[in-house]
Amino acid sequence: MTSPLMTVPEVASYLRLGERKIYDLVSRGEIPCVRVTGKLLFPRAHIDLWLTERADLPRGLPRRPQRPPVITGSHDMLLEWAVRQSGCALALLMDGSGSGLKRFAEGGAVACGVHVVDPDTGVFNGPAVERALVGVPAVRIHWARRETGLVLPAGNPFGIRTLADFANADLTFADRPPGAGGHILLRHLMRQEGLPADGLWRSRREAVHEADVASLILEGKAGAGFAPRAAANRFGLTFIPLAWDEFDIVIERREYFEPPFQALLHYARSPALADKARLLGGYDISGLGAVRHNAP
Repeated sequence: MTSPLMTVPEVASYLRLGERKIYDLVSRGEIPCVRVTGKLLFPRAHIDLWLTERADLPRGLPRRPQRPPVITGSHDMLLEWAVRQSGCALALLMDGSGSGLKRFAEGGAVACGVHVVDPDTGVFNGPAVERALVGVPAVRIHWARRETGLVLPAGNPFGIRTLADFANADLTFADRPPGAGGHILLRHLMRQEGLPADGLWRSRREAVHEADVASLILEGKAGAGFAPRAAANRFGLTFIPLAWDEFDIVIERREYFEPPFQALLHYARSPALADKARLLGGYDISGLGAVRHNAP
């Protein structure tokens, strides 16, 4: 069996259970599945995750302390909206991927939003998460691809069209703090264009998250920033697309199956979230919910 989706007979064979037992687990909501036109399908990655969570642990192994019901890490406008609308009872404390991964590794949150490109490979999230979470039984779930680029005042008064224009402009830059995904991605793109990645701007205003970037520009406190299209659209600003990033959610394995995160995932698969993504603009949510990595 190589398909990422299994049928009832296939998952029964995979788990070495009878088909009646599979239907019983589904009816009690004890096994992850999806219904497509009335047919039950079982994502292989979710079944593997479900098995890992239920593995018998050696006696005497210390229990991990309870994490606070908080999603930390990078800010995303669609995720913020989904958390609020889903009623999942999770709070948000979002101040950048780097800070969030550190907080998550120390047990300060149940989940962490990340969108960190690895400058050496161009791969998003995997390398950064693996370095930061050694020994943490975490699962990385895909949230969305996001169109990201330069954010400028409405009407683009500085006439910026390219990264080179931006690098040569004499303006105040709404910058993300070091360690934030946007901070790392912008400098990665500039190096790819052969542009100096630091020390270019007359002055900087630090923005805690992406909405702050747009807010500083709208208020005239900065002349440019780097953020997803959704942030520019929300504030009626000019947007110059440069790249698509990958936004994932890292969550401790045992918390993946708990009601708060499952409520968020359930809502994230609803038509309401798809409509909101279209309204915000610059989102590709076709892979939302896919398990990108299940740490041992």
